[in-house]
Amino acid sequence: MNIENAQVQMRKGILEFCILHIISRGEIYASDMLDELTSARIMVVEGTLYPLLTRLKNAGLLDYKWVESTSGPPRKYYILTDLGRNSLEALNETWQELAESVNAIVGKVEQHKKLTNGAVSVSPSPDSTIPPANA
Repeated sequence: MNIENAQVQMRKGILEFCILHIISRGEIYASDMLDELTSARIMVVEGTLYPLLTRLKNAGLLDYKWVESTSGPPRKYYILTDLGRNSLEALNETWQELAESVNAIVGKVEQHKKLTNGAVSVSPSPDSTIPPANA
């Protein structure tokens, strides 16, 4: 397993979700999105952001408007559409479910480490039982 590749894929998987969240707070300029994503340590470059914004617009999740700038050309500000807000609500529910599931799994590992004083057991003890799949 290539850890660096896995980390990149995990970040890419939540990038759209994070972008929709950022835009949901109000109209925003793309470079401000880049700044926020970078400060949150979700590394993204313009070459990734702009095609993603175009894809989200083509899917009807966001729109933009041009605003005149006093320091140069007009700026494109992005806003969520109603479909974008509805999609974000659905993604929020999915995120909560995933976060709970992952935390449950990670929590069991941490609990096991505490019980074994940091030692990781490779084989189960003879008296351990496997819980039913629906537990």
